[in-house]
Amino acid sequence: MTADLTVFQETMLPAVEQAMQAVLARARCEDHDDLYHMLAYHMGWEGEGAGPKARGKRIRPLLLLLTTAAAGGNWHRAVPAAAAVELLHNFSLIHDDIEDRGETRRGRPTVWARWGLPLALNSGDALFTLAHIAMLELHPPVDAETTLIAARILHQTALHLTQGQHMDIAFEHRDLVTVDEYWQMVEGKTAALIAACTDLGALLGGADDTHRRAYREFGRMLGLAFQAWDDYLGIWGDAALTGKSTTGDLLERKKTLPILYGLQQGSAFARAWEQGHPHTPAEVPALAAALETDGARAYTEAVAASLTTQALEALDEAAPQGDAGAALRSLAHHLLRREH
Repeated sequence: MTADLTVFQETMLPAVEQAMQAVLARARCEDHDDLYHMLAYHMGWEGEGAGPKARGKRIRPLLLLLTTAAAGGNWHRAVPAAAAVELLHNFSLIHDDIEDRGETRRGRPTVWARWGLPLALNSGDALFTLAHIAMLELHPPVDAETTLIAARILHQTALHLTQGQHMDIAFEHRDLVTVDEYWQMVEGKTAALIAACTDLGALLGGADDTHRRAYREFGRMLGLAFQAWDDYLGIWGDAALTGKSTTGDLLERKKTLPILYGLQQGSAFARAWEQGHPHTPAEVPALAAALETDGARAYTEAVAASLTTQALEALDEAAPQGDAGAALRSLAHHLLRREH
């Protein structure tokens, strides 16, 4: 990342962290703080392994605040919205871990793995509620009408997240999923919250309707492109550089973009996949090679590159200004793996 982006990161994210901690304090009960401590654990503030790695990168609130500043607004006024989107994101992570039976996240036991399913469900529900409480903290100083619009965006985004997750889970039990259905799922599960961040940032930055639409489209395409690159790296990336396994998607039989493309070709990869047995790590290189022979690698890379171009073109149309605008561009390039 560039030095300018790092400066914004080091200034903005502590303010978001402070706002989230203040909101989560509402989960405390007299003489019974267990719920609060579970939430603080999940947020990476408490427990063994707490710290920056356990907290995650906080990309979404950073994206929102940079957009606010790049659109000409005072980012400090948008901090409650940035806290809200990060809390909503973490609600989805707790529930995703339950639904996927994921036992670790960011190197630590997940909430359900540590405290059990009922309490984990309840903690996710608490984060969902606290996210919406956080958004209402915009007013004052933000006017009531703008606060209501922001709250409506967050509500609609929460619905899109659950729709995307529903499709993702449903796909696990279906033999046939089309590429079009895949993109519908990604629109909800990945792109919706990122688009909400840039939309909210533009709204709170005072952007006009034209520039606000461009910012929202930038976020949407950024989310789609990010997922396409993630799918690519899940098979052909360098695990030492990305930290992402290059065997997991094939071993777990995930319906990612290259895998769905390969299945549509009906050749060697599709035949091996359709045998239906769990694959072993030793089989993964041959499966990946068959996918590449079928053109899945080139296809996924081309789609990801096209979506990247569309995201950056939308950002150009939004015309972000000043140092924050430069930092926003730098963040986009970093997320899209287009750094110099």
